[in-house]
Amino acid sequence: MSTVQASDFICILPQIILSGFAILVMVFEPFVPAARRVMLGWFALFAVASAGAALAWTSTLPGTAFGGSVEASFFSIFFMALFLLVAALCLLGSFDYLARDHVQHGEYYALILMATVGMCFMASSTELILVFLGLEISSISTYILAGFKRQDALSNESALKYFLLGSFATAFFLYGIAFVYGLSGTTNLTALAERIHAQSSPPIMLWVALLLMFIGLAFKVSTAPFHVWTPDVYQGAPAPVTAFLSVGPKAAAFAVMLRVFLVTFAGEGAVLFWLLWISAALTMIIGNLGALAQTNVKRMLAYSAIAHAGYVLVGLATGGEEGSASVMFYLLVYALMNVGAFLLIAHLAGTGEHWTNIEDFRGLGFERPGVAACLTALMLSLGGFPTTAGFLGKFYLFRAAVGAGLTGLTVIAVVTSVISVYYYLRLVVVMYMQEGTPQAPSAPMPWPLRVALAVCVAGIFLLGLFPGNVLTLAHLAAMPLP
Repeated sequence: MSTVQASDFICILPQIILSGFAILVMVFEPFVPAARRVMLGWFALFAVASAGAALAWTSTLPGTAFGGSVEASFFSIFFMALFLLVAALCLLGSFDYLARDHVQHGEYYALILMATVGMCFMASSTELILVFLGLEISSISTYILAGFKRQDALSNESALKYFLLGSFATAFFLYGIAFVYGLSGTTNLTALAERIHAQSSPPIMLWVALLLMFIGLAFKVSTAPFHVWTPDVYQGAPAPVTAFLSVGPKAAAFAVMLRVFLVTFAGEGAVLFWLLWISAALTMIIGNLGALAQTNVKRMLAYSAIAHAGYVLVGLATGGEEGSASVMFYLLVYALMNVGAFLLIAHLAGTGEHWTNIEDFRGLGFERPGVAACLTALMLSLGGFPTTAGFLGKFYLFRAAVGAGLTGLTVIAVVTSVISVYYYLRLVVVMYMQEGTPQAPSAPMPWPLRVALAVCVAGIFLLGLFPGNVLTLAHLAAMPLP
């Protein structure tokens, strides 16, 4: 047993800051008048900024802590920075939404902070038990957030579905961990990798453990056939929460997949490869074909999120530094695109989110040209049009897959990506090429939301035109991975 040192706490300083501020938000809420509870949101945003400063300091002191259970590496720092960015953008996009829908409560901000804590532990842990604890912290917080509009039956339904199916999937992941421990006597990923590689022929039950863990994580990233909860939950949850759900927990689960499947279970190459290959193909096909039939924007973006999870699985199936780096770059790009889209939809949907059908945006390009242009840029990036980050994200993923010999999977990815252009452009056509008055309310956009959208839109063009520095960081973060 290793002794806990004071320096160990530096390694998890961002998580400590976020947890402390989440508790303070709950303590302060009874003393803050209902009309001024937005102050708690700014307090939570300050917490995220403080955690970001702590993360920058931690990055200068790489190493492990708590007996090797947690690490501060370029890999974990890349993902933790991504989680903090997503949390900050979602907080900025929530202030006006919560006040408008009369759900301005401090626990919302505390839950966002605690969900971010769980995701940070998932990305930085090298111990399966700690990964599971991080998964549970994140999951419980997001279950509550999905049903945050307690008077809305659709929100309650989404929370119930998410909770029941999520708990079931988490049990698979935990059962897989139990199998791993029973077979190897350890849950430390480094020690587990050494013991697996030392065996000339790993037992069949190790494949069962691998499958169980994959099922648990596949639910979180919405890959087929474990995607059925996604459209209902994304539609029923408050739109800023959907923005958070569609990016944060998904990126955290992919971080765990990268660390567990490409490092620890690297010796199970054939089994893992076909598991990822089949899941990626099904996910891209089902996600894109499902989106074609949707008339509700949130459900369309939910199926789109399923399809994008399939593209990320292509990078995972590719493996190696190139595949891992392309996955990390794509997750950052995807975060900017999806968060921006859902936050803008949250604003345009009006009180109670009454205006979320595609036809409700008819003529928006003439009535509110700036807003329509912003939404168009996000749709084009999601569709992978040149000069946007969405194009380069897919390009690097597909190039890595072709380089690894995954020609068939790449063809499926390209074909389904072309199909996706139809439903993204359908919204653009409705805004600009169909006459009518948009049902979306014409309320002015609050400046915090303007800042969040400016970051998203500027980010997709900057990464689409000048990706070099971020790609270098992604490759640096991927270097520990085989």
